[in-house]
Amino acid sequence: MANPGSPFSSMKFKLWRRRMSVSSPKMTIRSQLPWPMRILFFILSGALGAILMWSWDTGRLNPGGHADNTREQLASYKERLEQMTAERDKLSTTANAAESQLNMERAAQKQLAVQIKTLEADNIRLKEDLAFFESLLPNATGPQGVSIRRLKIDQVGPNQIRYRLLIMQGGKGDQQFVGNLQLAVSTLQGGKNAMMIFPGANSAEQEKFKLGFKHYQRVEGVLTLPEGASTKLVQARVLERGQIRAQASANL
Repeated sequence: MANPGSPFSSMKFKLWRRRMSVSSPKMTIRSQLPWPMRILFFILSGALGAILMWSWDTGRLNPGGHADNTREQLASYKERLEQMTAERDKLSTTANAAESQLNMERAAQKQLAVQIKTLEADNIRLKEDLAFFESLLPNATGPQGVSIRRLKIDQVGPNQIRYRLLIMQGGKGDQQFVGNLQLAVSTLQGGKNAMMIFPGANSAEQEKFKLGFKHYQRVEGVLTLPEGASTKLVQARVLERGQIRAQASANL
């Protein structure tokens, strides 16, 4: 048995104190899970692995699963496309019908505008007739009671003018007036003034300018001028046996 005071005992005590000092190596303390938790962890890991293996086997044994889903989606998209196509065709049909209705309304509107112009022309004529009947008095002016009412001139083309006039005979109208109408048109052509007489001496339209009435006669027609000629003034003359019985002028 060693003596406590021996050198061997002193050396042994120093070694023991060095091991227990701060300079001794660090110790790592690890905590361990309880056995029930370890068992539960192993069970869950095994179940997860089994699920993954089953999913892989299912996909490997049934590779058409994704293809079936793709076919279903494709069928759904095709059905939706057919519905949209049907809706588009329906809307297109409605738009075409609306356009046809609009074209019909436009055509009707144009026809109505033409009718309005015709009615306006008829209204002007009625006013002229009314003015004529209001002026049928015994003291009608003009030689021998013949006068020209409402001479009107309109440009209807580049070298065409339309004339309209109302000729009346005042008084009781016991006698038939027989004569003819003559139109003198003052024109400007090539920088020079010229006078044109309608109808001409050898014109085939002599019958159109003949007059024969007791109370009144309306005369209208179209005069064709030489190309490039512009009209300045039109003078209407009522002739009886070559003598002027009434006359009136109108500017274009």
